[in-house]
Amino acid sequence: MSAPRQGAALGACRRTGLIAIAAFWPLLLAAAEPGELDRLLGLLAQRQHGEAAFEQDQFLSVLTRPAHSSGLLTYDAPDHLEQHTLEPRAQSAVLDHGVLTLQVGTHQRRLALRDYPQLAPLLESVRATLAGDRSALEKLFALDFQGDVDHWQLLLRPLDPSLAAAVTQVRLRGERAAILEVNVQQRDGDHSLMRITPRE
Repeated sequence: MSAPRQGAALGACRRTGLIAIAAFWPLLLAAAEPGELDRLLGLLAQRQHGEAAFEQDQFLSVLTRPAHSSGLLTYDAPDHLEQHTLEPRAQSAVLDHGVLTLQVGTHQRRLALRDYPQLAPLLESVRATLAGDRSALEKLFALDFQGDVDHWQLLLRPLDPSLAAAVTQVRLRGERAAILEVNVQQRDGDHSLMRITPRE
């Protein structure tokens, strides 16, 4: 695949905040003691559906002030993920059965993840985490966990070269099965901060 095509795919994902989404969902992974990790993955595997509200600030070198957005996140087991941005304008990113659908207004684009290897590892980490698939997660990230199940912080560093070329690390903070904050650091110095409010 050509470099322009790869760049276009990453650019589209940045516009929709997809990288932040994907950072949001790998929240229940931990490099803690086996008992702690098993408890987290067990809680995660039991959930068939999840919803959360989000507010995100993206700090981009091309902007003089952070770009603010807000909306809703949805998951349905085993592999359906959605980010619906409501403000400042409606747009969405939906992953379903290995196909990513991006929509802004009336413009829609569909991407088969098998054709975009620079995106697949990050999105597969989402699916694997929500499925409680520890082995798949450990193939994709180096993990640094602090705290305990009740109050934790997790640092993810991509192992896949394609993903590492775009994202250097994802830092998550949460309480049990709830994420409170996600900070994504990109290779070019840009970063985003997402604040999460889970809905029961």
